[in-house]
This record gives sequence, structure tokens and C-alpha cells, in this order.
Amino acid sequence: MLWVKAFHVIFMISWFAGLFYLPRLFVYHASSSDDASNERFKIMERKLFYGIMTPAAIVTSILGLWLIYDYAWRWLAESSMFWLHIKLLLVILLYIYHWYCWQLVKLFKADKNHHSHVYYRWFNEIPVFMLMGIIILVIVKPI
Repeated sequence: MLWVKAFHVIFMISWFAGLFYLPRLFVYHASSSDDASNERFKIMERKLFYGIMTPAAIVTSILGLWLIYDYAWRWLAESSMFWLHIKLLLVILLYIYHWYCWQLVKLFKADKNHHSHVYYRWFNEIPVFMLMGIIILVIVKPI
């Protein structure tokens, strides 16, 4: 099970790298004004989202479900595992964030972005707080 846990963490880090970088690309894309930059950002966003982020998110979830099935499913009903319920809620929220990033990739691809670079600078901070919450829940188990 340690191998499963190790690869779960590795793919989670890869997923978060994308969750951190894609909104940063949106910041630069929203600030760009020339066609060459616009097309370059579209390619970068597409490759990051479909080539790294989404596969990493899928593998992270598969390995996470494997860990729950093999390790924690019998304790999900126990009050001492409430931290895991909150962690899973944060993971669901991350998938909603991931889905919204997909919507934004499609908007940029169609040249229909209506947000400023400032919006994306704030949007970029959301996964930071999610990661902090998940790490604290998994390591400290405060609840």
C-alpha cells in the first residue's frame, strides 16, 4: 500500500502543478494583445489541461479510491475519520475548480474571455488554500 500512497502523492503533485500554472497562463493570456501570443497561450493551455492536469487528476482519484477501499472504507463511518470526509469534500471542490478551468480553456480558445488578468490573479489563489487544507487534514487530522 505504500507504493499506492506514494504514487497517489506523486500524481496529486502533478495535478496541483497544473492547477497552479494554468490560471497563471490565464493571467498572461488575458494580458496579451497580439495574435501570436494569443495562439501560443491557447496551445499551452490545451496541452497543460489535457496532457498533464486531467490525466494526473484521474490517476490521483483512482489511487485515492484504491487507498480508501483498501485502508479507510471501514472507518468512514467513525467520528475519528471526520478529517477524511472534509478532505474528500475539498477534493470534490477541486474537481469543480478543474471543471471551471476547462470552461475557461474553451472560452480562451474561442476568443470569448471576458475576465481581466486581475480576476485570474485572484482565481489562481484558490488551489493554494485547498492544498493547505488537504495537507493539514491528512497530516494533522485536527477533526
